[in-house]
Amino acid sequence: MRVLVTGGTGFVGSHSVRALRAAGHELRLLARSREKVERVFPGASPGELVIGDVTDPTAVAKALDGVDAVVHCAAVVAIEARRAHEVRETNLRSVELVVGGAADRGIGAIVYVSSLGALFAPGAPLGEHSPIAEPHSPYARSKADGEVYVRKLQAAGAPIRTVYPPGIIGPDDPGLSEGNHTVGVFLNQLMADTSSGFEIVDVRDLAALIAALVAPDAAPGRYVVPGAYLSWRDTIALMDELTGRRVRRVRVSGALLRRLGRLGDLVKHVYPFDFPLSAEAMDFATQWPGVIPSPAIAALGVRFRDGRETYIDTIRWLYRAGHLTARQVGKLAD
Repeated sequence: MRVLVTGGTGFVGSHSVRALRAAGHELRLLARSREKVERVFPGASPGELVIGDVTDPTAVAKALDGVDAVVHCAAVVAIEARRAHEVRETNLRSVELVVGGAADRGIGAIVYVSSLGALFAPGAPLGEHSPIAEPHSPYARSKADGEVYVRKLQAAGAPIRTVYPPGIIGPDDPGLSEGNHTVGVFLNQLMADTSSGFEIVDVRDLAALIAALVAPDAAPGRYVVPGAYLSWRDTIALMDELTGRRVRRVRVSGALLRRLGRLGDLVKHVYPFDFPLSAEAMDFATQWPGVIPSPAIAALGVRFRDGRETYIDTIRWLYRAGHLTARQVGKLAD
């Protein structure tokens, strides 16, 4: 099959490109920069290139022409207040052009990488039947808006497989994505011993799932990805064990962190600075309800690593890439 991948130079996208190539597919990438493609995939072309932006109708139409399947990974992921308009406009428009355009052309397999942020609400675990949330951050709001649009297409019969991952971490990150940045913070700054916990999926396993969903016999629908969940206290204990050192930690209530996040949001309305705590991020961190993995995933034959293996590989990669020091990773520097 000839598969179009958007966002192929990003974290999830680059791993998905490798998984799709390993499965024997011919690839076409829609990318803004040939130079970045060559940097992310040194020594060998990942496939045919269409240079352009996912918000450019002409470039998207050219990229969609003649493909059998589409994997839409591209998204702007940013928490800076100054980029709020860019995030919402880019992410929704790209869904309309790429996913909507694929549906209009009758392309037989469309995989859309969404986010559990589009479904998040404290309380019951998140599953494929969870309603669309009403988030506040630009990124989560953009994903919720995209979800409204995609669900209308699905209701009309479009063969869309929507994927909802929890926190994504793992090695070989072309930049420093949010999940890997968070792991770095665990070891080079501070961890909060608070309520709830952290749920992650290995990017390599997510990519394998995406590759499996491209197959014509994969059922359209919503796929909530299995996660490895640990309470914050257990996550801290695991960091201590893996590194052989005592990571810095502070005991703080979830309620206080949520108040600090709301205070940060209020200040940003007056003075747009990049404060690391936001109301929504603290809601996620202190009230995460867990997930109910979609039963259909089990039939696809994808093996999901346990959290320990993923953390080890991620921390070792952060060290090799220069994001952490030997002292910070301890035993894992060997």
